[in-house]
Amino acid sequence: MKSPFWQNLQETLRGLHGRSLVMVGIIWVVLLALGALCAVSGTSLFTPAESAKVAPVTSTAVAPQAGVQPTASLPGVGEIVLPTPTPMVTAAGAETLPPLPWGQFGYGIAAQGVIPVVGDYSYTMRQIKEQLGFDWVKQQLRWTDVHPDKTSPPDWSLYDPVVESANAMGLKVMLSVVAAPEWTRSYIDADPLGAPPDDLSLYAAFLGEVVDRYKGRIQAIEVWNEQNLNREWDTAEGVNPERYVEMLRLAYQAIKSRDPSIIVISGALSPTGVTATDSANPNRWLYMDDYLYLERMIAAGFLDYADCVGAHHNGINMPPNVTWNEGYNDPTANFRGPFDNPHHSWSFKSTIWDYYTMVQRAGYNKPLCLTEFGWATAEGWTEVPVGFEFAWDNTLAEQAQWDVEAFQLMRQWGFVHLAFLWNLDYAQKGGLGPTDPNAPYSVLNFDGSPRPAYEALRAMPKIH
Repeated sequence: MKSPFWQNLQETLRGLHGRSLVMVGIIWVVLLALGALCAVSGTSLFTPAESAKVAPVTSTAVAPQAGVQPTASLPGVGEIVLPTPTPMVTAAGAETLPPLPWGQFGYGIAAQGVIPVVGDYSYTMRQIKEQLGFDWVKQQLRWTDVHPDKTSPPDWSLYDPVVESANAMGLKVMLSVVAAPEWTRSYIDADPLGAPPDDLSLYAAFLGEVVDRYKGRIQAIEVWNEQNLNREWDTAEGVNPERYVEMLRLAYQAIKSRDPSIIVISGALSPTGVTATDSANPNRWLYMDDYLYLERMIAAGFLDYADCVGAHHNGINMPPNVTWNEGYNDPTANFRGPFDNPHHSWSFKSTIWDYYTMVQRAGYNKPLCLTEFGWATAEGWTEVPVGFEFAWDNTLAEQAQWDVEAFQLMRQWGFVHLAFLWNLDYAQKGGLGPTDPNAPYSVLNFDGSPRPAYEALRAMPKIH
């Protein structure tokens, strides 16, 4: 249930006051200035033409020092620390990836499966399998729902029907496991957000419970979600790539020791575009640019503990086949961020290709799994969620075209092996109407009727 950077920033701002707000304001000014500089220089990991070679990169990104307030980091794609260089690959070269442990390219979609349609859990799964022709479903599983307190027996009542109905329809299931219960955490501030447990082995133990309960009935687990945001990693020290990698290591071992066939997907990062710390504590990261965070994950060895590299991208108001620096401009757009302040975080294509290039350069031939992607539209609505004004710029026809085109591109590129569209039915089931930040991405209307994207996805050839 995630959103692009603008919602992430907005939600972070709600928890800031006084000097923190001033600091974020300064950060944003720096971001705009550096974004304009990037646009002039044209720096990128790859050319807009997707040439066969990728230019070498060097790093200027540094970790914060004690007592020093870092400025906003805008690590353009030329600011990446990488291990020993390895030969680059193109989309055609991606065919050298090892055989998929889970079969062919996977077409998936995220659904609000814990909320049935008129009491019928199987209806949603029939839509996914029989109407859309997809073979995967994503469901977020919140640890705190199962273990709200330390002593009560686990409550699986929300998730058992999802797994059972998906299995009955022949769908493969990916669970994204998040939200440590408060009894596992010592740091809870005035604005409590998602966070890992103090003892990371508790999370691994819970994943063991998940696998034990659903062994043979789930095919993939995403280990956390958007951990480069304070919203998902609200700890005393702030977001921490190295600590996340330790969580992933323990999780991987717990999962694989029980069921080696389950695909372990690293938690997908949010394409943020900025890095900032808490003004009251300059050593506490509030959010971190996804390229910098991924760089540090690679250095900490996360690629040894994941079968697939998780990734997110919500397409703002740019089509999926456009890189951030090729000069694309929509003169009719009211939301001008991608056009007036170009940056890699706006671009679906740049973000996905650059992630893959970073992994390749680290000496690993790992595929990517898109656990969330999609385009928002508010055409025909009278209001839109705050922070999602870009949804006014996208028509229903564009949502349909770009959702389909993104699937087709990922299949053609070859290094994305599993992709989940965001989302099927959150507009219908969220109950918040147009103010629901998930609703503009839905391919079903509030009344459950299909949007054009639904029909386009149904007609899309599923080429595995």
